[in-house]
Formats: sequence, structure tokens, C-alpha cells
Amino acid sequence: METPSVCIFGEVLLDCFPDGRQILGGAPFNVSWHLQAFGAAPRFVSAVGEDEEGARIRSGMRDWGMDTTELQTDPDHPTGQVQVSIQDGEPSYDILLDCAYDFIRTPTDASGCGLLYHGTLALRRPVSAATLRDIKSSGPDLIFLDVNLREPWWSRDPVLTWVTEADWVKLNRDELLCLSDPAPTSTDIDMTDLARAFLERHRLKGLVVTLGEAGALALTPETDAVLVAPQPALEVVDTVGAGDAFAAVTILGITQGWSLETTLERAQTFASRVVGQRGATAAQPDFYRPLIEGWGLHT
Repeated sequence: METPSVCIFGEVLLDCFPDGRQILGGAPFNVSWHLQAFGAAPRFVSAVGEDEEGARIRSGMRDWGMDTTELQTDPDHPTGQVQVSIQDGEPSYDILLDCAYDFIRTPTDASGCGLLYHGTLALRRPVSAATLRDIKSSGPDLIFLDVNLREPWWSRDPVLTWVTEADWVKLNRDELLCLSDPAPTSTDIDMTDLARAFLERHRLKGLVVTLGEAGALALTPETDAVLVAPQPALEVVDTVGAGDAFAAVTILGITQGWSLETTLERAQTFASRVVGQRGATAAQPDFYRPLIEGWGLHT
């Protein structure tokens, strides 16, 4: 089976932490970074500013072996930045508005995408939203939506439209509760039933729901729900990027033809590995090597 090409659309930015650290980030960028490490060679469509931060991102991508052909430079808007704070062990985000990834232009050739991944944050402004529509119109085989609801940069109706246009959707427990219709009225909720109703309502090929420290569940129209949980003794250092790690391996499983059970187990394994270190990605190939070897990947 020929492995589908992967196109990643959306934001790349610097995550700025209270201790002064600035780390390359953005959910689509993190997913691309991981997929590059696993040998998927994604095509990353985004934009940075004509500034020091943009040059740093471009250099970091090149050093990691990523293709920068579709990383645009916008002379009129700065590279994206997010101020990250940690409250009760969970990250919160203050996101800069009107930065380069809000103004991604349509690539010269938007075709040739087997699987198209996108999130929701980069669609908050009309230029990038129109670009995504152009890429979608070129006819990708599969659309994978990674829901990332960041206040105040989302509205319910557009998000639900993107859900309906997608084939696979990944979201977290709170996002599923927020986007379900009708909204749950009880605190005693069966997440599997709620996920099944969401899958059927939007006619999806697959749905993944991350559940924080409880793990994750996934299902398709043809399968029962698969549930996984992290190891009880898991040491959590930093939860920033855990969902992106999960999404990357889910995409890997789809393109490699893994079973849903295998995909979810491996996604959980990798997410657990990521939260055990500082930051959403790792710049050391050794971080990925045990999984590459254990999963029989060719890089």
C-alpha cells in the first residue's frame, strides 16, 4: 500500500513561558515536527514574519530536516507568539492577534495532498480561512481536523462546519461537551455514548477524544470504542503539546494502515513520553528512535 502524502496547515509560533524560555510551537507545527521524526515528511503550509523569530523557526525546521518550501514570509505581520502560563498543572494561553499565520496565502500548487490536517486557531482571520478552503477544493483524500478551542478565538457554528467537512476529528473531553448537540444536561455522562452520537451526527470516518489523565478513546462507524489509559506511575513534567503528540501518531496510524487499537495504544505511548519532558517537541532523534524501531517504521 502506498503511504498517503500528508499536508499540515496552520500556525507556527513561539511559546513563551514565565521562566523566559521561548520554544517553537503551535499545534500544526508540533504535529509536523513529530511526523518528520517518524519519517512521514509532511508538507507544512504556514507563515512567519520577516523578523528574528521567523528566521529562528525557519532555521529550526531546516535543522530538523523539514521542508520549508511552503513556509511563507510575511513582511507586514510578526511571527506568532503565545504567552503560556501554568495554572493547577494545566496550561493556559494568551495568543497574539494578527500575526503572520493569520495571513497564509494559497500555495502555487495546492494539489497532491493525500491527508490534510488543520486545526481551528489559524482560521480565526479570513485570509488564512480562505486559503484552507482553496486547499480543500483541490481534493485531499482525507481531512483530519484537530479541534483546539482557544478563547476568544473561536465561534461554535464555524467550528461545527469544519467538523462536518472533516473525515477524522480529534478533540478533548471539554471540547466534545461544548460542541455536542444537544448539550449534555447531566454531570454523569457516558463519554463513549456522547462520542458515538457526535461521530454519527457529523458522519465522520473516525473520532478521537483525549481525556487528560484518564487517557483517550477512539471509534469509527464500523468499530466499538477503543479506550487507552496512561501508566499509573507516569511522571508528568509538562502537558503542553500532549494532544499534538497524540494527533501526530493518530495520523501516522491512518497513513500506515494500523488498526484502531494499535493506533490508539501507540498514540498514548508517545503522548506519555512527551509529557515526561519539558516542551511539546524534542530536538534529539534518540527521543524518537525506540518508537521508530519498535513500530517498524522506515525513516
